[in-house]
Amino acid sequence: VQLQASGGGLVQAGDSLRLACLASGRTFSDYAMGWFRQAPGKEREFVAAISWSGGSTLYADSVRGRFTISRDNFKNTLYLQMDRLKPEDTAVYYCAAAAELDPIVAVARTPRYWGQGTQVTVSS
Repeated sequence: VQLQASGGGLVQAGDSLRLACLASGRTFSDYAMGWFRQAPGKEREFVAAISWSGGSTLYADSVRGRFTISRDNFKNTLYLQMDRLKPEDTAVYYCAAAAELDPIVAVARTPRYWGQGTQVTVSS
């Protein structure tokens, strides 16, 4: 499956931003999906994950309550709604997919496919 992320930009603290990830090449609804991020000088970290149907979600503690992951299986698109953004949310954000038919925890632990990153910069 090929993944194409978009929607990043420069915003101020407290603003909102929505990222999107368009999938192609395979049956989108067969893949648990997720978002990761990598800040300068830091390792890539898990942000959020969602199951095939969208019925189950997982969040990192640092974003729970501010970010919402969702998907539209008819549009083959994954979303990350980011509200109340903080400067520490500044990073390159990547969408990812687990292996086909793997459960939601698989994308959080061992993603199989990666999209290119999209830069999110939050100014104070």
